[in-house]
Amino acid sequence: MQENLNKVSIMSLLVTLGIVFGDIGTSPLYVFTAITQGNTFDEVLVLGSLSCIFWTLLIIATFKYIYLALNADNHGEGGIFALYALLRRTKSKWIIYPALIGCATLISDGFITPAISISSAVEGLSLIYPDISTLPIVVAIVIGLFLIQQFGTKKIGGFFGPVMLIWFLTLGTLGALQLIKNPEVLKAINPVYAFSFLYNYPKAIWVLGAVFLCSTGAEALYSDLGHCGKKNIRIAWTFVLSMLLLNYFGQAAFCLSMQGKGSVDSVFYATVPDGFLYYVIGIATLSTIIASQALITGIFTLVNEAIKLKLWTNLKVKYPSTHKGQIYIPAINYFLLFGCLLVIFIFKKASNMEAAYGLAITIDMIMTSILLGFLLRIRKRKLKRIYAFFVIVFFSIEFTFLISNLNKIPHGGWFTLLLASFFFLLLLFYNKAKRLRSKFAEYQQMVDIKPMLISIQDDIQIPFYATNIVYPTRSSNANLIDRTIVHSLFYMQPKKAKVYWFLHLNITDMPHEIAYEIETLIPKRAFFVTLNLGFKEPHLIDYFIKKIYQDLIDSGEIIPESAFKSLIDYKIPTDFKYVLINSRAASENELSLIDIFTIKLYRILKSSGLTIISDFGLESANIVEEKIPINVSKINNDLLIKRI
Repeated sequence: MQENLNKVSIMSLLVTLGIVFGDIGTSPLYVFTAITQGNTFDEVLVLGSLSCIFWTLLIIATFKYIYLALNADNHGEGGIFALYALLRRTKSKWIIYPALIGCATLISDGFITPAISISSAVEGLSLIYPDISTLPIVVAIVIGLFLIQQFGTKKIGGFFGPVMLIWFLTLGTLGALQLIKNPEVLKAINPVYAFSFLYNYPKAIWVLGAVFLCSTGAEALYSDLGHCGKKNIRIAWTFVLSMLLLNYFGQAAFCLSMQGKGSVDSVFYATVPDGFLYYVIGIATLSTIIASQALITGIFTLVNEAIKLKLWTNLKVKYPSTHKGQIYIPAINYFLLFGCLLVIFIFKKASNMEAAYGLAITIDMIMTSILLGFLLRIRKRKLKRIYAFFVIVFFSIEFTFLISNLNKIPHGGWFTLLLASFFFLLLLFYNKAKRLRSKFAEYQQMVDIKPMLISIQDDIQIPFYATNIVYPTRSSNANLIDRTIVHSLFYMQPKKAKVYWFLHLNITDMPHEIAYEIETLIPKRAFFVTLNLGFKEPHLIDYFIKKIYQDLIDSGEIIPESAFKSLIDYKIPTDFKYVLINSRAASENELSLIDIFTIKLYRILKSSGLTIISDFGLESANIVEEKIPINVSKINNDLLIKRI
């Protein structure tokens, strides 16, 4: 699979253009407009901010993401959770926090990016029709975009690459036309202009918040690694970077020519020749839709990885096409649609949305730098000082951008900060509840259970509950079993079976893996199965168990015979019954207020998510659900009851 991803061809490069570079490729629509908004065009501002854009794209987008981050892949997959999965093996507990913050900020960005990108493109119509209201058009496009997600992007996916190729060529051409008129802006390549701007320009630190917008989408260069492969991304980036720089230098050249002539509503559209305005608005709108599509797909992937890594509750995940990486999560889709419409109706115009944009992504980039730095320190011990220097440089630049974006908080940045904080707290409390449950989960030695299982199987007075009984277990050790399972087996209705299966589902750090390990507890009678699934694999548990069952028949470890003799002659397949235990804290437990709140929130989140039946792919299987209380505090055994 990875070999195919790294195969470079014209088609693979086109696909990469369509998937990876939409967000960063549509930034020229609003970056210089945001920089010059409320400021007069002067040489210090224009050349200084241009120099900052140039070096930001080189240091952050190119060196950090294209060179360093793409090498930090988890079996071909990238993104904040790929980094977390790699570092989770170090047993360092703190790494969960940057990963959760990164996830929260990316989801909050999913509210803003489609709204600002599509609004920026469509608002170009006001140059042709000054009285037109673009808000209904933007709303219609956004609703249409989210409604088609359920059908998948396979049919229109091949359209993305050529459109983005035309878009980048358009960017380069528009920039070159302006650059020819005023080539002196090329001197902004000298970093002295950036430092001079930061030191001498009165509002430079706040203008940096607008400069940062040129790098939004850089995270996608890493997170979409699994879709395209590093070779395709790196080769395509040389073309994309060239076109972006041409356009930014062209816009800067236009701004210099406008000194003393007043301001414009959109610097980007002001550089477009009159006869080409319809064409540019059209291709810009298509490009922003593609950029938004890529972001939506990226968030689906992010949430799916969080689910598989057990960092979030189970949600329904659909696969609209035969392509494994193309997923659709209905709950997240409509949640993002609601969020985008909320942003559009609150801020109304792209210029207002710019204040809400950038802050969350800055935080996400800092989280990636923290995790990336820790990974490089572990992997590159001989060069750790060199890598430490670069990570400090990244962190310093991104932290400066963060400070510059703080100015946006009163004007709209509060919205994304509030969103990101809300998502982070949900993720944090969910994981705290998971740890709390694990802390108080009780296990019993399997060696004590085996004689009891044999006794039940040999007791002719106990009727068969099923031929095969499957118990999902939290225990990863075949020598231990959950007390709740023991309670279900012996203390409720005794459950007699020919074969007992204790199934532990292990989500591995590899994205694509399907394997199992099996330990025989009682020959031909009881088995402990560890099913290893990659964090991107579907949970088809009933299918996998039956495949394992057939493997054991083929190896002679199981006798394929039904417990119900009347069915044997009719060659009816052996039956399986899954016993699913929902454990809840018992009413007599004494918990702190924060723990009570955590558990209640956990229950709400779990109830709003996918049931264990759907999660395990057991909709058509024979299942029984049982509720069994667990004790998370000691019961006072000295309590007396008086007979009266």
